[in-house]
Amino acid sequence: MKVFSTTGRKQEKYQVEIKHSILWECALGIAAITNNRLLDSLEKPESYWKDIRLSLSKDLQAHLDYVETNNTWKALLQLLHQKDFSSLEVFTEYIDKLTERELIYQCIPFISENYQPIREQAADKNESAIEQLREATKDNPFFPSYISFICKVNEKQLKQHLITVMSGWYESVVQPELKKLTSILQADAHAKEKMKQKMEPEEFVEWATGGISYLPEPSVYKVLLIPQYIYRPWNIAADLKGIKVYYYPVSNESISPSDKYMPSNFLVLKHKALGDEFRLRMVKLLFEKSRTLQEITEKLEMGKSTIHHHLKILRSAQLVGIEDGKYVLKNSAITSIAKELEQYIQQ
Repeated sequence: MKVFSTTGRKQEKYQVEIKHSILWECALGIAAITNNRLLDSLEKPESYWKDIRLSLSKDLQAHLDYVETNNTWKALLQLLHQKDFSSLEVFTEYIDKLTERELIYQCIPFISENYQPIREQAADKNESAIEQLREATKDNPFFPSYISFICKVNEKQLKQHLITVMSGWYESVVQPELKKLTSILQADAHAKEKMKQKMEPEEFVEWATGGISYLPEPSVYKVLLIPQYIYRPWNIAADLKGIKVYYYPVSNESISPSDKYMPSNFLVLKHKALGDEFRLRMVKLLFEKSRTLQEITEKLEMGKSTIHHHLKILRSAQLVGIEDGKYVLKNSAITSIAKELEQYIQQ
């Protein structure tokens, strides 16, 4: 069909920016250890996280429990995006000097431009505005309760908690490996910058994240990519005003740059994900059509918790996604496996 266009509007596009900071790595470590639902799918074994917990002071363990209950890792990430912080001391000083209203506003997640006035009102502790934000985010697993918490918690208590948990994790977990972690993040950011010059933004984002296809959308002018090591193999997505954020897992090459036999972590993840009879069955089911968790459970006659575990592994390998409440097979990710293997062998 031929189309005669009378619009002067150009196709939406976005720019890509890459940033790295050990402070994001610190906050994401706090997020990871307090996310029990995903611990069994992280690259580091559950024993690693258990040993870390046991090595921490009782006070820091209590603060991590507080994070787990109230999802205050989200507040740390929100605050870290307010400016470029040169050190932990500068960041904690920034938190300490915030007014109560500034603290609340900056910790409330960005929903959309339309909700910005309501976000402002919620920062003033307007009950109606808080409820509107809760309703707008009801499909998110933790946003409604997190918003209520942020808008009503005692300011001094929250500040003390954020500073204590961030400082404690940094000193106990990050500081001993600071040189190694900094080197990995810098190497990955540098490699991504070089590749960014050779690709279109959409193609580059999909390559850098190992399979996330992010199409331009109105009001989003930038995609911010932040390399992270601690949360591998997961990509963590977030929204800021005008910006889509992906905290993406660093590549194996950035971890072991001198090892030419080191395969891509996403190539390894895909093969591990497919190396199981039940997950292969799921792939075939989803190739036929997208399905809900209940439909997959009924087809395979297995418990929901077991099915959910297998789906987490397929999702972490970027082979399966979720759209409109259903699990969807990423066909392009499946068909590209042979090419990725060939590229690795011949490189």
